[in-house]
Amino acid sequence: MNKKAMDTLTYGLYVLTARENERDNGCIVNTAFQVTSRPNRIAFAVNQSNLTHDMLLRTGRCNLSVLSTEADFSLFERFGFQTGKDVDKFKDFSDCERAGNGLFFITKGTKAYLSCEAESMLSLETHTLFVVRVKDMDVLSDAPSLTYDYYHAHIKPEGYGADSTGEDEKIFRCDTCGYEFVGDLLPADFVCPICGAGAANFRSVKSLIS
Repeated sequence: MNKKAMDTLTYGLYVLTARENERDNGCIVNTAFQVTSRPNRIAFAVNQSNLTHDMLLRTGRCNLSVLSTEADFSLFERFGFQTGKDVDKFKDFSDCERAGNGLFFITKGTKAYLSCEAESMLSLETHTLFVVRVKDMDVLSDAPSLTYDYYHAHIKPEGYGADSTGEDEKIFRCDTCGYEFVGDLLPADFVCPICGAGAANFRSVKSLIS
């Protein structure tokens, strides 16, 4: 079986935001698509280990910011490479506004945003597929929507994630999105913070001391 067949599928990149008990959070997701136009429904998958997943599960409300080619890498560092369980992702962050539903959407590097309410959900082992009704939306920029290919070619810094001083540390690269984990051993339960792929989707690409 050639896993690279998955690379032929197209992916976008989005920031999914939620709010619960005066707490705001957001995470990067890569699977979002329209299901029906009347009524307007979309679907997206969220990793079950994300705090945003649990907030959406409980509140049923979210905003989806569709990232554009003008997005800065700092957005991925903030919303993809750290967890809201440990940090406040919106602390000292000004590139956002509250939509009519009271939830944040991203204003810089964003093509459009959609405010949604969950209608149904399906557990997919590591992820939950949410089907949501679009309650409000707006276009913020004429810039093209961001794809994985563009992200890797123009936004992600070359060699990002490869810096380390550990003599035994290695680089493990996600075959789906190219995210790199640095360490002596990839945890068996590791989940890619960008695309949500599991540890089986990673491969060792080189040793830092080779």
